[in-house]
Formats: sequence, C-alpha cells, structure tokens
Amino acid sequence: MSDELSPEALVLTERDPSGYAVLTLNRPQAMNALSRGLMTALSDALDALAADPAVRVIILTGAGRAFCAGLDLKEIGAGDGSLGTRSAERPRDPVQALMRFDGPIIGAINGAAVTGGFELALACDVLLASPQARFADTHARIGVAPGWGLSQKLSRVIGPYRAREYSFTGNWISAEQAAAWGLVNRVVPADALLPQARALAADMLGTLPHMLRHYKAIIEDGYALAYGEGLLLERQRAKAFNSEIEASAIEQRREAVRERNRSQ
Repeated sequence: MSDELSPEALVLTERDPSGYAVLTLNRPQAMNALSRGLMTALSDALDALAADPAVRVIILTGAGRAFCAGLDLKEIGAGDGSLGTRSAERPRDPVQALMRFDGPIIGAINGAAVTGGFELALACDVLLASPQARFADTHARIGVAPGWGLSQKLSRVIGPYRAREYSFTGNWISAEQAAAWGLVNRVVPADALLPQARALAADMLGTLPHMLRHYKAIIEDGYALAYGEGLLLERQRAKAFNSEIEASAIEQRREAVRERNRSQ
C-alpha cells in the first residue's frame, strides 16, 4: 500500500495496489467538520483519484468518533467559512467531486453524519455503518438551506413522510433504523467496518472494469428519470455499449487473422 498519512493532512489518502483507495476525513478534534480547508482537500483528493486509472473504487470514512459533523459552524460564525462574506472565493464542492468519480464509492460511516456530512454519505453508492453511526438533517435548526442534494435524495431513499419528519425536526436516525429503512446497506461491528469495506471493494474489483463504470452511470442517470424513461435509457445505452463490445471483438479477431498471416 502507498499512503499519504501525514497527521497534519486534512484528508488521508491510502492507495491499495489492488485498485481501491481509502479517503479519511482527518479533523477528529472537530468531528471532521467541513472547514474550507477540508472541503478543498477532499475535493482535490477525489479529483486526483478520478484522474488515476489505477483507482477504480473509493472508500470514504472519518477519523475519530464521527464521520462528519457538517459545515464548520465556528468558521462560518467567524465570517471565514463557506457562508461568510470575508472571502469572495467559494470553497470547493466535495459532493460534486464525489459525483465526478465514475467508479463505486463506499461510505464507511463510523460515527455521526450530520447535515453536510449526511449529504456526503448520501453521495456514496453503498453505505456500511458501525453501531455508532447516526444521521441527522439539522438544516432547519441552524438556518442553512440544503444545497448538496439531501432534500431530494433522503425522501427517495426512506420515503417522503419519514424524510419530512427528520428534516423538519433535526432528530437522529440510528444506525439500526437506517438499516431497517434501507438508508444503509448493513450495520457491522465497529472493528469490522473498514475490513468489510475493503472486502466489498475487492468484490467490486473482481468485476470487469468497464462494466463498473457503465453500471454506475446507468443506475445513477436512470434513477433521476421516470421509470419508463429509465427503461428506454437502459435499452439505448445497452445497444450502444454492446455494439462497441461487438466491434471490438470483431477487430480483435481480424487482428488475430492478420498476425497469423504475417507469421506464415
């Protein structure tokens, strides 16, 4: 494994030679709250991995007892955060950076995922949770409007009535309740969280590389459409995808014939 594990780094990056990387939010003293620096570091780390063809799966987790406590309210209160007015430069958007990675992203939710941290979790493709994991949407409590997808994604995952209850109150969703509602894939012991995430990444890497990218894209793009439109999109992309495979296979056969003729 090759690591970038300086304790001062806001995001720790570990690349495994098998083809996955582990990104760890590293502000444990602040429950991994999203400061401008952390948002930029996470976005940069994700874009670097997206540009690396050797990395096909990402695991996202947090250091310490929290996954991510959301925006850094102390920084915002001081006027230096993403909602402050002292800086004309907006911070990098980590959710958009997550969306730019075309392979699967596994969220290993080790603790509290609150508001912006909840949105980071919802931007992952698969969620594993420790018993200490819990989720809360506190936008209505702190007076910040959601902008990273929570208002739309949560209702589609757990249903609009449940989503309204938790978004209108800011109450916690436990790991067990999240699993019962399909918000997380499963709850695993805390000491097994990363090992199981790594094992799941290995399972994904056992599939064909081009299929991982294709399948993620068709699920993501189709989910945003009405059911009938999604089926049509699937057929259209299958036709184009399979035609490319057939054309490639034909060209490989032709090249084999040409090579055989050259050797005679």
